[in-house]
Amino acid sequence: MPAAELFVLDTSALLSLRENEPGASEVEAILRQHGKKGAVFISFMSIMELAYVLEQEQGESAARQGVLQLKQLPLEVVESDEPLGLAAARIKAGHKLSVADAWIAATAERLGATLVHKDPEFAPLEGLIRLKALPPKTGR
Repeated sequence: MPAAELFVLDTSALLSLRENEPGASEVEAILRQHGKKGAVFISFMSIMELAYVLEQEQGESAARQGVLQLKQLPLEVVESDEPLGLAAARIKAGHKLSVADAWIAATAERLGATLVHKDPEFAPLEGLIRLKALPPKTGR
């Protein structure tokens, strides 16, 4: 039996789903097809990113609501540990990424998962991890 395909959703994919941006239907399909199999993950950093983006753009109440909605999705949170932090540091040292994106990329690398994203910062990681780019957002 072949191994299940694994996915890590970047914060941009989560926001795409929440805001019904282009690519939201692709994220929804991944969650429907793979989430119930325990094959969809997010980095702990995405919870923080989602919360601060929503708070900046829509206020604290929207941030709290967004985190509660996130917890209802069929996905697993990958928490920090020292090996993951060292992998994120290696990725950050070798590529122009934000610290959060380095953690998210390290999560996909650890799991051998496809990183689903809208962030062009991830493009140089092609070959290190599998990438699935969603259509770019149309302005927020």
